[in-house]
Amino acid sequence: MRVLFFLIVFFNTCAIIAQTYTIRGQVTDSTANAVEMAQIAIKEDPRKVSFTNTDGQFTLQLNAYNTPLTLVVTNLNYHACTLHVLPKDSVKQFKITLKFKNQLNEVIVTDNASRGSDILIIQPKLFKVLPSTTGNFEDLLKTQIGVSANNELSSGYSVRGGNFDENLVYVNDFEIFRPQLARSGQQEGLSFINPLMVQQLRFSPGGFEAQYGDKFSSVLDVRYTTPLTRRTQISTGLTGAQFQSEGLSKSHALSWNIGARYRSLQYLFNSLEMQGAYRPRAWDIQGFFKYRLNSHYSIESLLYTSKNTFQVVPTVQETNFGTVKEALRLRVYFDGQELLQNQSQFAGIAIQHAVHSNLQLKYLAYAYTSLETERTTLQGQYWIDQLETDLSKPNYGQVAFNRGVGTFLQHARNTLSASVMQLEHKGQFESLAHQRLKWGIKLQNEIIQDRLKEWRMTDSAGFIQPYNPNAIQLQEVLSTSHALFNQRAQTYIQYEHDFKQKDSSLWTCIGGIRHQFWSYTKQHLWSPRLRIQYVPNWTSNWVFSASGGIYYQAPFYRELRNLTGELNPQVKAQKSIQYNINADYQFNLWNRPFRLIQALYYKTFTQLNPYEIDNIRIRYFANNNTTGYAAGYDIRLNGNLVPGAESWINLGFLQTQEYSKDNRHYIYKNAAGETIVKGYTFDQIKTDSSFIDPGWIPRPTDQLLHLGFFFQDYLPKYPQFKFNMTMQFGTGLPFGPPQHQRWTQVLRMPPYRRVDVGFAYNAITSNHKLFGRYKTAGLSELTLFVELFNILQISNIASYTWIQDITGNRYAVPNYLSNRTLNLRMFAVF
Repeated sequence: MRVLFFLIVFFNTCAIIAQTYTIRGQVTDSTANAVEMAQIAIKEDPRKVSFTNTDGQFTLQLNAYNTPLTLVVTNLNYHACTLHVLPKDSVKQFKITLKFKNQLNEVIVTDNASRGSDILIIQPKLFKVLPSTTGNFEDLLKTQIGVSANNELSSGYSVRGGNFDENLVYVNDFEIFRPQLARSGQQEGLSFINPLMVQQLRFSPGGFEAQYGDKFSSVLDVRYTTPLTRRTQISTGLTGAQFQSEGLSKSHALSWNIGARYRSLQYLFNSLEMQGAYRPRAWDIQGFFKYRLNSHYSIESLLYTSKNTFQVVPTVQETNFGTVKEALRLRVYFDGQELLQNQSQFAGIAIQHAVHSNLQLKYLAYAYTSLETERTTLQGQYWIDQLETDLSKPNYGQVAFNRGVGTFLQHARNTLSASVMQLEHKGQFESLAHQRLKWGIKLQNEIIQDRLKEWRMTDSAGFIQPYNPNAIQLQEVLSTSHALFNQRAQTYIQYEHDFKQKDSSLWTCIGGIRHQFWSYTKQHLWSPRLRIQYVPNWTSNWVFSASGGIYYQAPFYRELRNLTGELNPQVKAQKSIQYNINADYQFNLWNRPFRLIQALYYKTFTQLNPYEIDNIRIRYFANNNTTGYAAGYDIRLNGNLVPGAESWINLGFLQTQEYSKDNRHYIYKNAAGETIVKGYTFDQIKTDSSFIDPGWIPRPTDQLLHLGFFFQDYLPKYPQFKFNMTMQFGTGLPFGPPQHQRWTQVLRMPPYRRVDVGFAYNAITSNHKLFGRYKTAGLSELTLFVELFNILQISNIASYTWIQDITGNRYAVPNYLSNRTLNLRMFAVF
């Protein structure tokens, strides 16, 4: 810590003062159309990279060298362009024109820092054409390498066997938090990230560096656009609307990026089996501002406010389930309502200090607050009917007889408020010898207040379950109140070095260590991490890398709360040792560029906090009695199946299991040697017992295979007519009866299968003949979309409702996700 403190003080008081050189310009094609996502790189220093925005504009800061530098401009669909610049202490504007190419037969400068590593760069503009059910930016991640998602109504995603709580999200270096109380995807509001405001997206599915935080699974690093010109974007459809406006002052000192969204999925929820009056409403407003004081100082600010309200007054639900030989039907008539509300605010400010072109410092302060309330009083009267399965009977498919009736009553009055405040400093020093030193320190204060009051009652055939002749017994009774005040401290230091060998091979070594302390558990946690990357001399098309390290995930709040609602102060941070091997290959196919990524990974877990998942609600057991592992193989192929339109396919294989002594249990037998099962066995008198150790069991996210596919196409003679499709397939996840016994949760759901398609028509573009007609209105782009969600009409399952009759028989009734739905959408740029 003394060494780290010395380094921070040294670099902050460094007297080195040097000027930087800023290059600005615009990249267009031969028809004067803007070229988006063109890469601007310096050949002598490949890490100096910038990308053009949707208007083809870019900015790039360089050192004030006295020797000429080579500026290389590349895009997959155009010939590379090079020009020489001599940096001086001024700002220079460039107008660069690229020529379209039919063959890819020349060297392209690429960012080798992302190739072969655990970081995947995703083009955010693809979200504009993605058929998205919810409009959340996370839908773009669900078909990426290592990612699986089994609920199109939720923004949650699982990465290589992790759960939703194990993913880090940053927006311009500010850490983002998720709501805690939502039980289903229907109840979720808008996620934090506004898709129209994003300029760059970096995603790591594991093995990330020490500069990132302390979670197990993934990092999503989002950069909002710092605009170079004025622009307004509007998107509206049957499920909501989005607005985004960006611009800068005449002096170019102040820039702004403001977005607002409104969403109501009532139209989509009407396709669910539970019928009723749905009133889901979600909105947010956020803004990203940047003010350049001078060439050394700039100030950034990120402001956000949102509100989500989910209200439903259900009336009736009818669900068919079972098998061909035993077909059942559940009919439920409801009284009451569900009401969930969530209000969140975020305010952050950052000061950037360019002490030297090689020394960058950043100071951040931000606060996050949220208030979540759940008010539910819901009564359901249900009938379980047996359906006729004999084809010869006239009432085939109709109710043959009744299997049971009952009533359930759910009551919840829950409130959770959270306030998180953080102070952070980050720095980076880069030498001319391709060496980089990064460091950071963060102080975090948390105030969490939780009031939990909920219970459930089941009445089957006139008897309360569980049956007690002397009293009325309720199920799942939770009545607790907690206030948590604690602090965290995190520090890291990271060193990077590029080694170019005499044989022209290139090695990159990145090593670092993190330290964190949490006042609640009094733990000091050290997390060393290392990544080595190799570009061989026999080809530049292959890049290999290996990474590993120790990762800790300390509890936030939900991990401390056990199944009875009480906090366990003995819960410690979970620990994982991770190993990753990656191979990245670029090649040409059909005279077009493609990229193949392969990854092998293995994770060991100790001090695991076991949990169960019901729909999207994660409930922890709040102990560290479990060990586990996750092992898998991921492969990704992406490229232009048609010129100018990127597509990809991702395939992943995974096995993740856990072991706990808490899963050991006894089974009992009666005098006839039958295993006693409540509700099934007639003789319930115990005469013998056996001790069972189930051993290794699948974790709740164990999914053997997951496939994600995104495809784009257009009509060759009429390129304004476009088609896109997303497809997801995942084998069944484990589930079990709601007895909070992990060894019983080893049944398997049916596989998740979903295909969404979209048809787009570019009515107005910069080179379309209608452009001139609308030029006076300032309209530069207009695209119309027709989208079909779940086009194959597959009934995917989100979770199960367990219905019990008086004999104790339990029926797992599936809760289905959305059906086939049509959506109309419009996107315009001014």
